[in-house]
Amino acid sequence: MLQFPSPYDKTLPEKIKIVRPSPDSLDSTIANRCIGSLIGLAIGDALGAGVEFCSREDLVKKPVEDMKTGGTWNLKAGQWTDDTSMSLCLASSLITQKGFNLYDQMVRYKWWYKHGFLSSTGRCFDIGNATRMSLKEFQRRQNVLKKDRQLRVDLEVDQLPLEVIKKQKFDVFCGSPGSAGNGALMRLAPVPLFFYQVPTLAVEYSGQNARLTHGNVRAVDACRYYGALIAAVVRGESKEQLLNDKFYDDHKSWFGTKPLDASIMEVASGSYKQSKGYDDGIRGAGFVVQSLRAALWAFWSTDTFEDGVINAVNLGSDTDTTAAIYGQLAGAYYGYSSIPEKWIKKLYARDLIVCMAEWLQALSYSKNVETASSQEASATQMESKDELERFDDTH
Repeated sequence: MLQFPSPYDKTLPEKIKIVRPSPDSLDSTIANRCIGSLIGLAIGDALGAGVEFCSREDLVKKPVEDMKTGGTWNLKAGQWTDDTSMSLCLASSLITQKGFNLYDQMVRYKWWYKHGFLSSTGRCFDIGNATRMSLKEFQRRQNVLKKDRQLRVDLEVDQLPLEVIKKQKFDVFCGSPGSAGNGALMRLAPVPLFFYQVPTLAVEYSGQNARLTHGNVRAVDACRYYGALIAAVVRGESKEQLLNDKFYDDHKSWFGTKPLDASIMEVASGSYKQSKGYDDGIRGAGFVVQSLRAALWAFWSTDTFEDGVINAVNLGSDTDTTAAIYGQLAGAYYGYSSIPEKWIKKLYARDLIVCMAEWLQALSYSKNVETASSQEASATQMESKDELERFDDTH
């Protein structure tokens, strides 16, 4: 089993020991899509990192074509930012817990924020304001819990069993109702990759993960919709089906009783299909609706992973996140085998990312197949359903 180091060890991702799942536990076609999604996210992030915050005008004059050293964060070519770090934190939780544990997910995001856990540089950087504020609130709530339980150190409260968290009525949702940025959408992929066999859970849990740090309905529903798209890709749906303006109607049973917010429904109905791209209003901005439109435009308007990710980056502004969001879907659709080798070779900690994607597929949740720790996974899912009911009452 793949093991993750303590956040206090300061172990860099490239130094984590790679332990791959048994080949018998993998379906080669599904694995190609899962690896493509996680690697696609990281490559988009790495390509955009060097020009993050650059204007469209600057990128028209000098467009991004490859990974380069330096730039906004002075990274080495192939290193990635918060998008990939948070996605790997999420993946590490799903793998370690063998299920969906919202508290553990927030703990790992906190480890990244405080200790540089699963950061390409060993430190937290490029964190969004909404995410920072939600993690500070989570720490505040943990400190109350720590005092109530008379615990001595942070790691003790971090490792509390789910039953205790539930008994204490600990509220894991720390996102502000006004937080409508793209910081949840950028990290999403591990959830639908893990739950693709049960699309209703893929959609539900995509929204719940968003609420940990982003409480606005648009951020939540962007993740529900995109989670459905990624699950559909892994399940083998065609590009034509994914980009059909009636995708939501055709998959309505996946979304339960809660319809998509009107702003996300507009995107799902094809508002991103703008032939002139930037000149038609497509923007690589931090607002989640714009990010969603931009990523889907890049996917719709091109026929290869390479062309789409380059177009996503060169929209300007929030370049790494637009490309990371694109990469999750496009990487799954085109598959790992279709992503340019020149970028895979440069990508920081690529072996770890591949390994984690394989474990997501090997452990992927099925209502017909129990994992080795089915009781733990079941308890985690019951907790999530309880939280979902509360969400439905307040959404």
